[in-house]
Amino acid sequence: MKAEHYSAIYQRACERKGGERALEAMLASPLSDDEVAAISDDRFLAAMTKKVFQSGFVWRVIEQKWPAFEEVFFDFNVEKVLLMPDEMLEQKASDKRIVRNYKKVMTVRDNAMMINDVAREHGSFGKFVAGYSSESITDLWLFLKKRGARLGGNTGPYMLRALGIDTFLLSRDAEDYLRRHEVIDGGAASLKSLRAMNKQFVEWQQQSGRSLTALSQILALSWGSNRRLD
Repeated sequence: MKAEHYSAIYQRACERKGGERALEAMLASPLSDDEVAAISDDRFLAAMTKKVFQSGFVWRVIEQKWPAFEEVFFDFNVEKVLLMPDEMLEQKASDKRIVRNYKKVMTVRDNAMMINDVAREHGSFGKFVAGYSSESITDLWLFLKKRGARLGGNTGPYMLRALGIDTFLLSRDAEDYLRRHEVIDGGAASLKSLRAMNKQFVEWQQQSGRSLTALSQILALSWGSNRRLD
């Protein structure tokens, strides 16, 4: 069973969600390339840290504690974070105001190093990210996995989406659709699968003129359990 044309997926999503107007109201709009390029390095580090800590944890708790995270890590100022020695990071990892997880705390400085290295070469991390097109979005996923700390799997993509950067997400429903329609058949994180998924979403983009963000949401709303989009 091959992947459907965008129009069939969209029609099914409309039928499941109460019509076109109701569906359209659920969809998010990503930032433009210029807006992505303008995102400051500290906001990238903050978003990375939030998603790392939310991974395998109750998201609501991290949200509640987030103001303390901002305070503990100097508003995620990259230069200040890079000056933190191991001893200071160990102290942060025992701070009751945040979630006390030493290994995750260490990722703050590790990811600050990555951001700083990229910013030196490209002017800012935002400018670097803005250089990735729809056709190469999974290459950005792979970069985050390789160069970042704990940004593999869905963590990197969810971080991008949280900042408003245009990307599809491999949700449970999306993965099920892609497998049942023979887009992927191996490990979802394999290079072959990532390339195949990226190619399929670009094909839908060409058929619809939609962003990857909207396409990802429409696909999820058209498939699996009929529930509202989070």
